[in-house]
Amino acid sequence: MSNKPHLSIIVPVHNEEENILELYEKLYNTLLMIEKTYELIFVDDGSTDNTFEKIKNIKDSKVKVVRFQRNYGKAAALSCGFKKAKGDIVITLDGDLQDDPKEIPRFLEELKKYDMVSGWKSKRHDPISKTVPSRFFNWLTRLITGVKINDFNCGYKAYNKYVVKNINLYGELHRYIPALAYWKGYTVGEIEVEHHPRIHGESKYGAERLLKGFLDLITVTFLMMYKKRPLHVFGGIGILLGLSGVIISIYLMTLWVTGIKIGDRPLLMLGILLIVIGAQFISLGLIGELITNSRNNDDYIIKYDSYELENGR
Repeated sequence: MSNKPHLSIIVPVHNEEENILELYEKLYNTLLMIEKTYELIFVDDGSTDNTFEKIKNIKDSKVKVVRFQRNYGKAAALSCGFKKAKGDIVITLDGDLQDDPKEIPRFLEELKKYDMVSGWKSKRHDPISKTVPSRFFNWLTRLITGVKINDFNCGYKAYNKYVVKNINLYGELHRYIPALAYWKGYTVGEIEVEHHPRIHGESKYGAERLLKGFLDLITVTFLMMYKKRPLHVFGGIGILLGLSGVIISIYLMTLWVTGIKIGDRPLLMLGILLIVIGAQFISLGLIGELITNSRNNDDYIIKYDSYELENGR
């Protein structure tokens, strides 16, 4: 019989020694009622307390633990968990007890209709310093990405395995998994989940989170829209700047023809500068095109292939 589990539960943790055992008990009791085979993967993101030791001492063969050398961030922890996951369905939740394991059956039911399902903490038990920036962040992300969900930041999510195997996470891009999945053609659903106040430990996110989130949003948008066509963005900017410089130069040339001196005009330097910068932007786009076309460009996902079926693969 195969030892492959049906569910892979991934929990990234960092300094959560006071929460680990209680979280494990809640997960164990919930998964016991579901009656599906599972594996529970804890990814210790460089904890400096006894988090790793407490996980390692759990007497359960279904519990797996990966420990990072240092703190690499949540995206790295999730990426590692995705690579290790063996289950057909992958569920992620935070290790701070604010996500309730009892929601897992609801995720599984909703996942029958979507490729991935994201949680929505509609009633958050967090200070206003976190909730207000989060609402602005979610509004801006919906506007830019076109993904119509309410809570991008919620770590409580469920995926079919093929989704996580086709998502590349790094930096802080874990915030944009729904957008990354949506842009790859997957369907994204959302359910409201109960959110508990943090009792033990401290939040790992500060005020700088909003700025990082905005910069990452620019990164994600650029990668998904222009990854395969860098000349479209750099060339567009270059043409706009260069054309502005040409127009200024034509205007100054007209003045010079009529006998007006233009040598000491700052506008002359601006026109030349815009033309040069425009040429540099276009060159940058062309270099990007060369790099892109020198790599494997099979950036697509096959959902059905009759050729593979005919050949018994």
